[in-house]
Amino acid sequence: MNLQGKKVAVLAEDNYQELELWYPYYRLLEAGAEVVLLGSGDKDVFKSKNGYPVRADMDASDAKSADFDAVIVPGGFAPDKMRKVKAMTSFVADMHAEGKVVGAICHAAWVLVSAGILEGKRATCVSNIKDDVVNAGATYVDEEVVVDGNLITSRTPPDLPAFAKAIVDALA
Repeated sequence: MNLQGKKVAVLAEDNYQELELWYPYYRLLEAGAEVVLLGSGDKDVFKSKNGYPVRADMDASDAKSADFDAVIVPGGFAPDKMRKVKAMTSFVADMHAEGKVVGAICHAAWVLVSAGILEGKRATCVSNIKDDVVNAGATYVDEEVVVDGNLITSRTPPDLPAFAKAIVDALA
């Protein structure tokens, strides 16, 4: 797939899950997309659950949805911090409202809940936050990847191949 000319945001915050950030990041680069890491604004470098650093390219408050084709929200416990950052939830909500690809894996569904974009959608996530997704108005589906319009969700790291493929296919 050639995603030349496509621009994708990946959200970054402390306690991200390494595979859920880096796998889509490198898969999208490999496909030719420009990938931009958006931080939460309080610093430039964020550490994973195991201390692996990632440097944000820009602050989420400076990102405009009109400049991007997709946003990916990695899991781990970073989404619990991301959902408290208005710039991040607003960016995700704007991307969704504009019909652009919104991808979320594992605990990242918390960001979708806080962005208010799950009502009437089919979605998946890590099973221990299933109730949050259902209470936000979504129908929970226990599958490796669920595509509902522009929304692409997955459960956990073993689902990353299907998750990344669905995102690349949606952008192609």
